[in-house]
Amino acid sequence: MTAGDRRVVVTGLGPVTSIGVGADDFHAAQLKGLSGVRPITRFDAGGMPVRIAGEVDLPAARAPAARDAATADRSTHLAVAAAGLALESSGLDLAAEDRTRIGVVIGTGSGGVSTWETNTAALLTHGPGRLGARFIPMSMANSPASRICLDLGLLGPSSAVVTACASGADALVTASQMITSGEADVVLAGGTEAPVTRMLVGGFAKIRALSTRNDRPEQASRPFSADRDGFVLAEGAAVLVLESAAHAAARGARVLAELRGFGRSSDAHHVTAPHPEGAGAARALRAALRSAGLRPQDVSHINAHGTGTGYNDAAEAKALHAALGEAAGRIPVSAIKSMTGHALGAAGAIEAVAAVQAIDRGVVPPTTNLAEPDPALGLDVVGGTPRDLPVDAVLSNSFAFGGHNVVLAFTRPAPA
Repeated sequence: MTAGDRRVVVTGLGPVTSIGVGADDFHAAQLKGLSGVRPITRFDAGGMPVRIAGEVDLPAARAPAARDAATADRSTHLAVAAAGLALESSGLDLAAEDRTRIGVVIGTGSGGVSTWETNTAALLTHGPGRLGARFIPMSMANSPASRICLDLGLLGPSSAVVTACASGADALVTASQMITSGEADVVLAGGTEAPVTRMLVGGFAKIRALSTRNDRPEQASRPFSADRDGFVLAEGAAVLVLESAAHAAARGARVLAELRGFGRSSDAHHVTAPHPEGAGAARALRAALRSAGLRPQDVSHINAHGTGTGYNDAAEAKALHAALGEAAGRIPVSAIKSMTGHALGAAGAIEAVAAVQAIDRGVVPPTTNLAEPDPALGLDVVGGTPRDLPVDAVLSNSFAFGGHNVVLAFTRPAPA
């Protein structure tokens, strides 16, 4: 095939989030500015400094069967649900496809952490005889990708990506490379995370990364706000169906957007704090523009990493100004973690879905809880209500602990 045939397009969306499950419900919730943050129910959080999180309510039709519930971690259940939704959204008929040409890439930050936590407690309390027989496969970071392949009978390349909060976006990069290299024609790619556990909530609270607005859960996540005090941990997953443009055209698929390019970099600065000037993030932004053949003035919208911590939001704003110049102050910016919370390794994939929907539906979601935007950031953060506008190109940012930076560039699909 020619290089043009290997352009990477998006044909299916499968978000599983605290504000909605499925593309339509997820998009409607974004436009309403709904919050999925609430008091924690997945464990007894009494006595903990942080007692709020974004939890997912899986509809009965998407929940695992009883025989499957005990054989996989919740992170895998969420990923499997997301893959099913994405596949249905794409209209891809697996029975008519060469399954050796369909790949899977799923990113995660912590893998089967609830399985690990439960078995650690059993080991320390009762000894090794009480470890679960499926403990190892359930807790592996590659378990979600493996389970999707098993359930759907997919025989192409499969992989897991672990780059903390950039994992979901990084998985889309890997999937894109599988397609452009000719290794696969279709890849189900995204991220998953189920971190609402006593250990992870306690651990992030210990390093003062989380908001402590326990009495006002829906107002706790406040990206780019002057009074932001930390992010809100969340569970979730999202899978996108990526295809070569030629494959999508051959089957008459509806193309939602094109994954035109990407940029990646490392901060090499600190294990948890971003570079104070956003230097690594700026390099990733510039690389994404180059890869996509875009100029700063071509960018219609920025889906920000926007966690709501003091350091992250400030560093991201500096990176945007450094990479985009004067355009940075006039491009509409949204941070949907204000609604969903921060789903760590799934966040980049969830936000990629939102970026694609902004292009496909011509509307930019709001950033909630933005009563007092931080004037020092110099950004046009969309607050209050969504904005209807033509969206031709979106940059979707994911910046992670460890200094991993990934920026995805999505554009309106070229005319057929």
